[in-house]
Amino acid sequence: MGKVYLVGAGPGDPELITVKGLKCIQQADVILYDRLINEELLSYAKPDAELIFCGKLPGYHAMQQETINYALVWHAKKGKTVVRLKGGDPFVFGRGGEEAEALAKHGIEFEIVPGITSAIAAAAYAGIPVTHREFSSSVAFVTGHRRDGSRDEIKWESLAKGIDTIAIYMGIHNLPYICGQLMKYGKAPETPAAVIEWGTTTAQRTVTGTLATIAAAAAKENIQNPSMVIIGDVVRLRANIQWFEQLLASSAAAGATS
Repeated sequence: MGKVYLVGAGPGDPELITVKGLKCIQQADVILYDRLINEELLSYAKPDAELIFCGKLPGYHAMQQETINYALVWHAKKGKTVVRLKGGDPFVFGRGGEEAEALAKHGIEFEIVPGITSAIAAAAYAGIPVTHREFSSSVAFVTGHRRDGSRDEIKWESLAKGIDTIAIYMGIHNLPYICGQLMKYGKAPETPAAVIEWGTTTAQRTVTGTLATIAAAAAKENIQNPSMVIIGDVVRLRANIQWFEQLLASSAAAGATS
């Protein structure tokens, strides 16, 4: 019997994978990888490792979740060392829990290798700490859509009134609705907000505004997925500590003059 490692690849910058995650890639016989992982990480795999793409796009899945679960079990039962390489962290909107359940059901040995989740990393690369002693003592990770499409199942009132920083995954399509619900349940329209596209990569873009204006601002800039939405007073700190995009601009300027 083989073994499965559910590995978080981090948020996009390949250097943000953990040491243990990289070791798993190097030792794997089979790697099932998602769309949002940085494919540079696959260059660390063994030359004879089998690489299987199972990424998902809105409205299109290269491989259904049940098929992924089956593939993990099947390869492990053949005695393979299997890595399930997932963007961010396996247990933060990554369906890692479902895959672990499937492995446990079939008696397959597995390990969870956490990764840096996009809410924390993208915000940090945009100069936004998700917590701060003066601005935020609580943070919530929220999905911008539900499996059954029922957006109202999210407890908007609790988020609006009880959480300082709200980090929303996969929320671009529903951003006008999300902002409207938060304001409906008491979140101030002038609450600072930011949208970070392709966070931690050289394609990163950040748009800022308020809860009342961020949806229009993101649409104007044609912001697309993958993007993180950060809502809360911590967004104000970006004005002073936005380091990564300044670094990108400096690098681009240096390249232009060389």
